[in-house]
Formats: sequence, C-alpha cells, structure tokens
Amino acid sequence: MKYISTRGQSPAQSFSEILLGGLAPDGGLYLPESYPHFSADDLTQMRGMNYRELAFAVLSRFATDIPATDLKAIIDKTYTAEVYCNVRDGENAADITPLHTLEPDLHLLCLSNGPTIAFKDMAMQLLGNLFEYVLAKAGQGINILGATSGDTGSSAEYAMRGKHGVNVFMLSPHGKMSRFQTAQMFSLQDENIFNIAVNGVFDDCQDIVKAVSNDHAFKAANKIGAVNSINWGRVAAQIVYYFKGYFAATDSNDQQVSFAVPSGNFGNVCAGHIARMMGLPIKHLVVATNENDVLDEFFRTGVYRPRGAANTYHTSSPSMDISKASNFERFVFDLVGRDGDKVRGLWNEVDNGGAFDLNADGVFAQVSTFGFQSGVSSHTHRMQTIRQTFETYGVMIDTHTADGLKVALEQREVGVPMLVLETALPAKFEDSIREALGRDPVRPASMNDLESLPQRFDVMDADVDAIKQFIVTKTA
Repeated sequence: MKYISTRGQSPAQSFSEILLGGLAPDGGLYLPESYPHFSADDLTQMRGMNYRELAFAVLSRFATDIPATDLKAIIDKTYTAEVYCNVRDGENAADITPLHTLEPDLHLLCLSNGPTIAFKDMAMQLLGNLFEYVLAKAGQGINILGATSGDTGSSAEYAMRGKHGVNVFMLSPHGKMSRFQTAQMFSLQDENIFNIAVNGVFDDCQDIVKAVSNDHAFKAANKIGAVNSINWGRVAAQIVYYFKGYFAATDSNDQQVSFAVPSGNFGNVCAGHIARMMGLPIKHLVVATNENDVLDEFFRTGVYRPRGAANTYHTSSPSMDISKASNFERFVFDLVGRDGDKVRGLWNEVDNGGAFDLNADGVFAQVSTFGFQSGVSSHTHRMQTIRQTFETYGVMIDTHTADGLKVALEQREVGVPMLVLETALPAKFEDSIREALGRDPVRPASMNDLESLPQRFDVMDADVDAIKQFIVTKTA
C-alpha cells in the first residue's frame, strides 16, 4: 500500500514513511493510492470481532509495511480496558466503544472512554504507540507540532507524554477553550510537553502548523512531525469505530446505517467517508456544524467559503469553532475523481483567502453519490437538545454531541439506524451543562481537582517565525 498526495506532485510513499509527518511536500494531504475493499464475506467474518481484532483487520490493510506481528502487538497494547477505562457506570470497559441505545434505531456511539474523555483518544493513543515503534526502528527523535481547538491537544499530549525521543509543541487559541480543556493540557508538567497559547483563533494555529510544515528545510532540520488529523494515521485509526458501530447496530450485512458526526476539521467524518468507500453499508454521513457552518454551506450549495479569524465565532461547542477544515481536501480529492491538478487549483484559491464553487463543472451534483447530508446547530439548539436528552433518556451529553444529535433527529429515516458519534463527556463543558440542566456533570474521580493544578504554558502571537524560534530554543 502506497500513499499519494491530494495535490499530485509528491512521490508515493509507505505508511511508515508518511506516519511521522503531516502535509506532503507539495502541500497536500496523503491518501492511499486506492482504498482496500471489504466484501460481504469479509464483513461476515468481521462481525463478532472485538475492537482489537477489528482494528487489526482494518489497519493491516493500510500499514502493509509494518510486520503483522508487530502491528498486532501495537494494537493489542493500545485498545485495552485499562486504557479505555470507561467511566460510565454499568458499561463493559472491554467493549472500548459501547453503543448506547436511546430508542429503537437511534444510538450514541460512545467514543470518550480514553484518558482525556474525548473521542480523539481513540486514534491518538494508537498514534503514540506507532510513533514510538517507528522512531525506535529508525533510531531518531521527533518534534511534534500540533494545533488544537480543545480536545486534540490533550489527547496528543497524554498519548505522547514521557515517550522517548518525542517533544510536543501544541498551539491553542488563547482563552477560547473551556476551563476543563485548558487545565487538562496546561497542567501537564512533563518536560517533553510545551503548550503555546496563541493570540487568535484555531485557524490561526492551524495556519502556523501548515506554514512550518511547508518550510521543508526547517521541517527536516528540526525533525517536525504532526498529530493533527492532517496526519493519515489519525484518520486510519478512526475508520475502525465506524465498523464497530455498524456491527453493534445491525444484525446482518444487508442493513444500512447512517452516522451523524459533529464536525470541525472534517477528520472524523472523513474517516466515515473512507469506511463507506471500503464497502461498509453506510447510507448517509450527516455533517453537523455549529454556528461556524462553512461545511454545511458547501453541502447545501456547492460553495466552499472559508472564513477569516474575525468571522469565526467562539461558541459553546468550541472544538468545532473552525472555518477552514483541513481534511475536507481529502474528500474533495475523491469528489473530483482524484485529480491532483484540480485540487491544487482549488486550494490555491483557498490558501490565498478565496473560495471555490463546484457547481460550474457539475462536480457538486456528484456529492449525493457519496452519501453526505448536513445541518446546523446553534447555542439555543444545543441547550435544548441537552435538556431533552436528559429528560427523555436520562443521558447527559456534551455540547458537541448535542449538535450531532440535533441534526441527526432532523435527518433520520424510518428503518435506518442512526448512530450519533459522541465527541466528549459533558464534564469537559461544565458551564454549558449547568446552563442547560442547572446541575454539574459528574467527573471521573481522577479529574476532580484539575483546574486547581499548577499550569505551565507560554502566550505568543500568531507569528510563524516566533513559533519556529521557540521550537529551536526549547530543543537546543
């Protein structure tokens, strides 16, 4: 299995060769040359597998250059009941991603049982172990540069803390995460973790990561790697839980399901798109946005119009406060027939502050064949959804999951199971839960005093050169 760039001007490489990096040398994102396909017989054999077995069945198709015994050992080390301790009472921790049924054909796929109680742990814990394996084989180190709007940062830091040969430099928008999210990241005292609070919004942080990644000389000299969902390993790991959710919600491979996915950077739903391309019987992938509704605008109109920092709203589902969705490029690459020249032209417009319209050449008409739908949720909607879910089902959900559920209820179809992908546990967003329900969410006992812990971070302007110098100084 080789990987190519969405912009068509980088040489094909192996899984291990692209694992530590982010963007391809031409500025594009890596995807497999072709997607592996699971037949009906394959799906029958996979039904009944536990999470580790499913992960190996899926990931062994992508990481073909890693010996099967080594890959299996990495997966078995990652997906354990000890790592995904499952803070929900009465659930089976060994299930890793339990399906919680709200009513017939309406489910939550619970993805927030990892150490930072966010779905990002599902991929990041695996990525940490894969990094350690590949670096040990190569006898080298890495400086990871990432950007977070709330959950990626803590998931990456908890996955990489204390790992030999790994430093993490994580950019976050200063003052725009929840208190819990901020404390979860900034309270880490590990010497290989560096938190940088950027004066700006998430898109400013993401632009810095891309700019550094595109400085090939600096990237090589300072061994810069990536853990954002521009990293293919993240997306590949997320594909697994779509298979797990499908098998949990159906009795046979003749059934279709739909998934509703709270969306910011498009990585989570991109994994669902790839699962569908691999043969998983997904009818619809429902993209749920908050007030930063650039993706919904595209799926309604065919126009992709990213917004600048001044027009990116700070909302009560802050991990979705993103107006330039990096992984969207991966889907558009498939949408335009894997034409790298076409994608390069489209993103030349985007990277220069513009937009593009896929109606003119008929491309947008093909979107429906990929199963996408979309919808928008506002603060009022998510407060109502949190209240109604708690009153009706006795289940407390966070603000992002509420966005997904609100849109799912609008798009669900009779006879088609709808699975809403959980984003995080409500403990991360106490202010919003208190507003919606008049009570505090329950926290895992280990996180009760999180905000009172000492915090270690640096506040910096959105200056690429200053960030580069900070990395050089800290690793000298």
